[in-house]
Amino acid sequence: MLKINLVEDEALFAKSVARRLEREGYEVDISPNITLAKESLDNSLPDVLLLDVRLPDGSGLDLLSEIRMRDDSEWKALPVIIMTAYGELEDAISAMKLGATDYLKKPVDLDELILTLSKVVANKQIKQQLDYSHIRDSQSIDKTTMIGASKAVTALRQQIGRIAHLVDKSVDNHPVVLIRGETGTGKDVAARLYHQSGNWNSQPFVHVDCASLPSELIEAELFGYERGAFTNAHQAKAGLIEVAEGGTLFLDEVGELPLELQAKLLNVLERRLVRRLGSTKEIAISAHFVAATNRNLNDMVAEGTFRSDLLFRLNILELILPSLRERTEDISRLVDYFIDKISRRYGLSSPILSPEAIAAMQRYSWPGNIRELQHVLERAVMLCQHGVINSTDILLQSQPVITKTDALTASSQQFENMTLEEVEKYLIEKSLLRTHGNVSQSARELGLTRMAMRYRMDKYQL
Repeated sequence: MLKINLVEDEALFAKSVARRLEREGYEVDISPNITLAKESLDNSLPDVLLLDVRLPDGSGLDLLSEIRMRDDSEWKALPVIIMTAYGELEDAISAMKLGATDYLKKPVDLDELILTLSKVVANKQIKQQLDYSHIRDSQSIDKTTMIGASKAVTALRQQIGRIAHLVDKSVDNHPVVLIRGETGTGKDVAARLYHQSGNWNSQPFVHVDCASLPSELIEAELFGYERGAFTNAHQAKAGLIEVAEGGTLFLDEVGELPLELQAKLLNVLERRLVRRLGSTKEIAISAHFVAATNRNLNDMVAEGTFRSDLLFRLNILELILPSLRERTEDISRLVDYFIDKISRRYGLSSPILSPEAIAAMQRYSWPGNIRELQHVLERAVMLCQHGVINSTDILLQSQPVITKTDALTASSQQFENMTLEEVEKYLIEKSLLRTHGNVSQSARELGLTRMAMRYRMDKYQL
């Protein structure tokens, strides 16, 4: 339950606000003056502080100033919503300059208060997640590793290290790195390895999945917005491009960006300036940009779905990730890595793979690449009962591939014992197998949007 500290000397108003907040699921602590508010804050910081300006023993602005001057990150990050009497605009301006999160005019509309609180709490949670990601990525003991000793992987690691070393020497306008590869080949691993190989590795690594962000939100998420830029934009918010300042912005599945946003992204890459929605001010940025795709961007340019000038800008430094079937000599190392990782996650003893199981895995084409390998091994480890995983325990896609037409004309006996969800999962699996894990191509074949395809893949754990 989220805790709200309400600093308000008007008892009837305070009780009315408290009752409404408690009905909304908040825990409310009322402080009628600054002295009691300080005691409450010293005992335990709330999730949000609702602070009146005019109080019996002083000004709420002075308390806000003390809070922001504390040499403590939690106090500095405490969301504070100022309540000021109608017409006292100077107080509101002073509060925002002192670091207030937002302000409300009295008499306070309780519905507006609930909406403002929900936005403040949501932004606080997002900031905590970003801070956690920053700490995790910059201080984690388990750094990203690219498993394998094949010529392809060894050359790729050397290429990533060389590019990072050269970029270290550039002062600004760092070149964009484009990572190409099939679904499941580890494009995110390559991006993180590049980030960790540079002298900017202590800065944020921000992963943006362009395929999963709704089209109506992706612009605001990437570029940020100012207060009042659109409905419900009650306070300014930095975009993910700004959040990645000094670090790395990883644009995963960049081929899924709408055309109108491709133009804005090109402008950012060219000028290294970003402008929030609703703002006339441009902000200089010095993030390192990495883009990745499993689609053929040259074909998309020919189709008119991807800008040629953006492709030229992205394709300065290119990394090509090999498919797993092109590096079968790495399978045994990957198997050892994943089995150890999966066993530790579930508190199990690591099983042993029989030579027949290894041979079966090396013969398989792995349309889903490393991601599919990981999922196959996870199931095998969890169901292993005798400490040895045999070839019969490795469930690989061996059924014949069928098309939608095949499915519709197939005999009723083939599907009579299957549920609708099982048939749907079967068709998606076969499509992914046929397209070698290309999610976008499979979605088009099945008549789905990419987001709908992603939803079903998550649903069926594909």
